[in-house]
Amino acid sequence: MRPTRIAIVGGGPAGAFAAAELARAGNEVCLFDEKLAWEKPCGGGITDKALVRWPFLRDLPVERNWIDQCELIAPSGARAHLHLDRHIAIFSRYTLNGLLLERARSSGAKVIQERITGVRREGSVWRLSSHDESREADFLVLAAGARTSFRKMFSEELGPENYMVALGYYIPGTSQIAQIKFFEGLHGYIWVFPRATHFSAGICGRMPGKSTAELRRILEESLPAVGLTHEGAQFYAHLIPSLTASALRNSRFCGDGWAMVGDSAGFVDAITGEGLYYALRSAEIFCEAFQEGRSEAYASALEREILPELERAARIADRFYSGEWLGAPVVERMVQLTTSSERFRRLMGDLFAGTQEYSTLKQRVYRSMPTIAAQALVTTLWRGEREENEMDEVSFTGAGNRT
Repeated sequence: MRPTRIAIVGGGPAGAFAAAELARAGNEVCLFDEKLAWEKPCGGGITDKALVRWPFLRDLPVERNWIDQCELIAPSGARAHLHLDRHIAIFSRYTLNGLLLERARSSGAKVIQERITGVRREGSVWRLSSHDESREADFLVLAAGARTSFRKMFSEELGPENYMVALGYYIPGTSQIAQIKFFEGLHGYIWVFPRATHFSAGICGRMPGKSTAELRRILEESLPAVGLTHEGAQFYAHLIPSLTASALRNSRFCGDGWAMVGDSAGFVDAITGEGLYYALRSAEIFCEAFQEGRSEAYASALEREILPELERAARIADRFYSGEWLGAPVVERMVQLTTSSERFRRLMGDLFAGTQEYSTLKQRVYRSMPTIAAQALVTTLWRGEREENEMDEVSFTGAGNRT
């Protein structure tokens, strides 16, 4: 039998990863993308969970920055410093996409810089149109990102409530500390992620919500507080999928002769905006099912592994950003406990590493609450005693001066 002809529309991480795996298995793979490697408005962080699963991301000699510290800043200005036992690799998206595309080429996939303008089914064959020519394929993989117009051919069209706006600047400089700042009334956050040669400083917020102009103003006014300026820096903006729980439940991700992976499918954490792990993992799951001759098993695997976690994130995202916990806003209490409780710091470290899932987060917090509360109380009392002693020293010194 001749190799299956597979067309992949989209050359981001999901599409490039799928192209490499499918070509390595002996299929005839063509990947189409108008831009190929390009910068994208995100931090570019790869968690330890992803690095363990795909060691080539850790081992290949490409430009990246290793982060071992993170600072969380609450709306009140309270700060928590977190040392990460398991480092995060911060990539430029241009570098990461280029790495994955070269991996696809070396595996035997054809990588074609071309915009696909039309897709239609003719019997058992897919016909893909571009400005220059028409091509045929036996199977179609849609990996063209959040804004692809082709998604509505296969699943429900997404409304604005299923997206977040991301915008920001690339600013010269670097460090080993990532910073995340939350704001009251914002379903999102500011990030300052140091890459190898520059900072990716950006802000994300849910649509509908604050306008792009408002988000940009908040970001620009906040940069001086972290020692950065946007003057002369390159600006970027993009949409990120952030599907509601109902959209995830009602969407179709595969069918007869087709499948969606990565951002096209909406596989992004609605709380953190993390999409890179889900892009690579969804592509890997699909390839495993396809190579076993059971491409329909892709949907079942998504139901087991990816969709439950993303649905949980979607259900609790509003409570995370605007709800209360233990008598205070969730993010305020989170920053406070990160500062005051060693056990809570370990939990936060696992969240950053990608190893703490939402499915067990509630139980872990509840099991740990007596210890967390005790540690927080001791830290608060110790801090109060230290401040009182400092005040006594000031008073004594003042009295001595008067004498």
